[in-house]
Amino acid sequence: MQIVEVTGYAVRSAVITMRRPGTPLEFVIFPMLHAASPTFYSQVRLRLTDCDLIVLEGVRGKSFGLRALTLGYRFAPRRRRNGLQEQRDDLLLPEGVPVINPDVTAAEAVEDLKSVSRWTYPALMAVAPVLGLVIALRGPRAFLNEDLAVEDLPSTPRAEMLADDPVEHALTDRRDRRLLDALGEIHAERAAEPIRVAVVYGARHVPAVVSGLWDSYGYRPREAEWLTVLSPA
Repeated sequence: MQIVEVTGYAVRSAVITMRRPGTPLEFVIFPMLHAASPTFYSQVRLRLTDCDLIVLEGVRGKSFGLRALTLGYRFAPRRRRNGLQEQRDDLLLPEGVPVINPDVTAAEAVEDLKSVSRWTYPALMAVAPVLGLVIALRGPRAFLNEDLAVEDLPSTPRAEMLADDPVEHALTDRRDRRLLDALGEIHAERAAEPIRVAVVYGARHVPAVVSGLWDSYGYRPREAEWLTVLSPA
């Protein structure tokens, strides 16, 4: 199943609704990119108003290292000609909908990266500013890259490489476990309620969410709606 689609003209994200027979609770998965057109975030916000609970990504606490690693998507929106925005809670979250955040702390995220090897973290710190500058200069077209595409099965050589990449595992594994634990608790406590639970997480986390809800609790993808993340002129 395609989660983020990249073509020569646009990047699109599939909003996925998962249901289980005999259970009124629905999970609605929003695969996010952390820099996108303002229209994308407004469309996500509009759909979040129809949800009863939002499970939101967001590393808790502050870390100079993590800020450096996210320069890529924080630089691009600073050039107005790029027409991009950085994902921010005030742009995304509607008033009145409860929000929970099961993500890791900044210290845990840095610990996971440093556990890969003694050189991984310093190398990433060195590369991040350069990557951020390149993305800022290229603008939206920097995102029209097949490496950005996400599927729930490693069906391409690039996806298979990422599946075995220790850095990718360091960035996602602990966070995916925390997220799935939180969704499992919601299922256990509220499965009998006719509610819509939004999962607003980076697209790289979505394959683990889809497979985890399917394998552990029997929820299946039943609907998908494509939203345009960006479409360079």
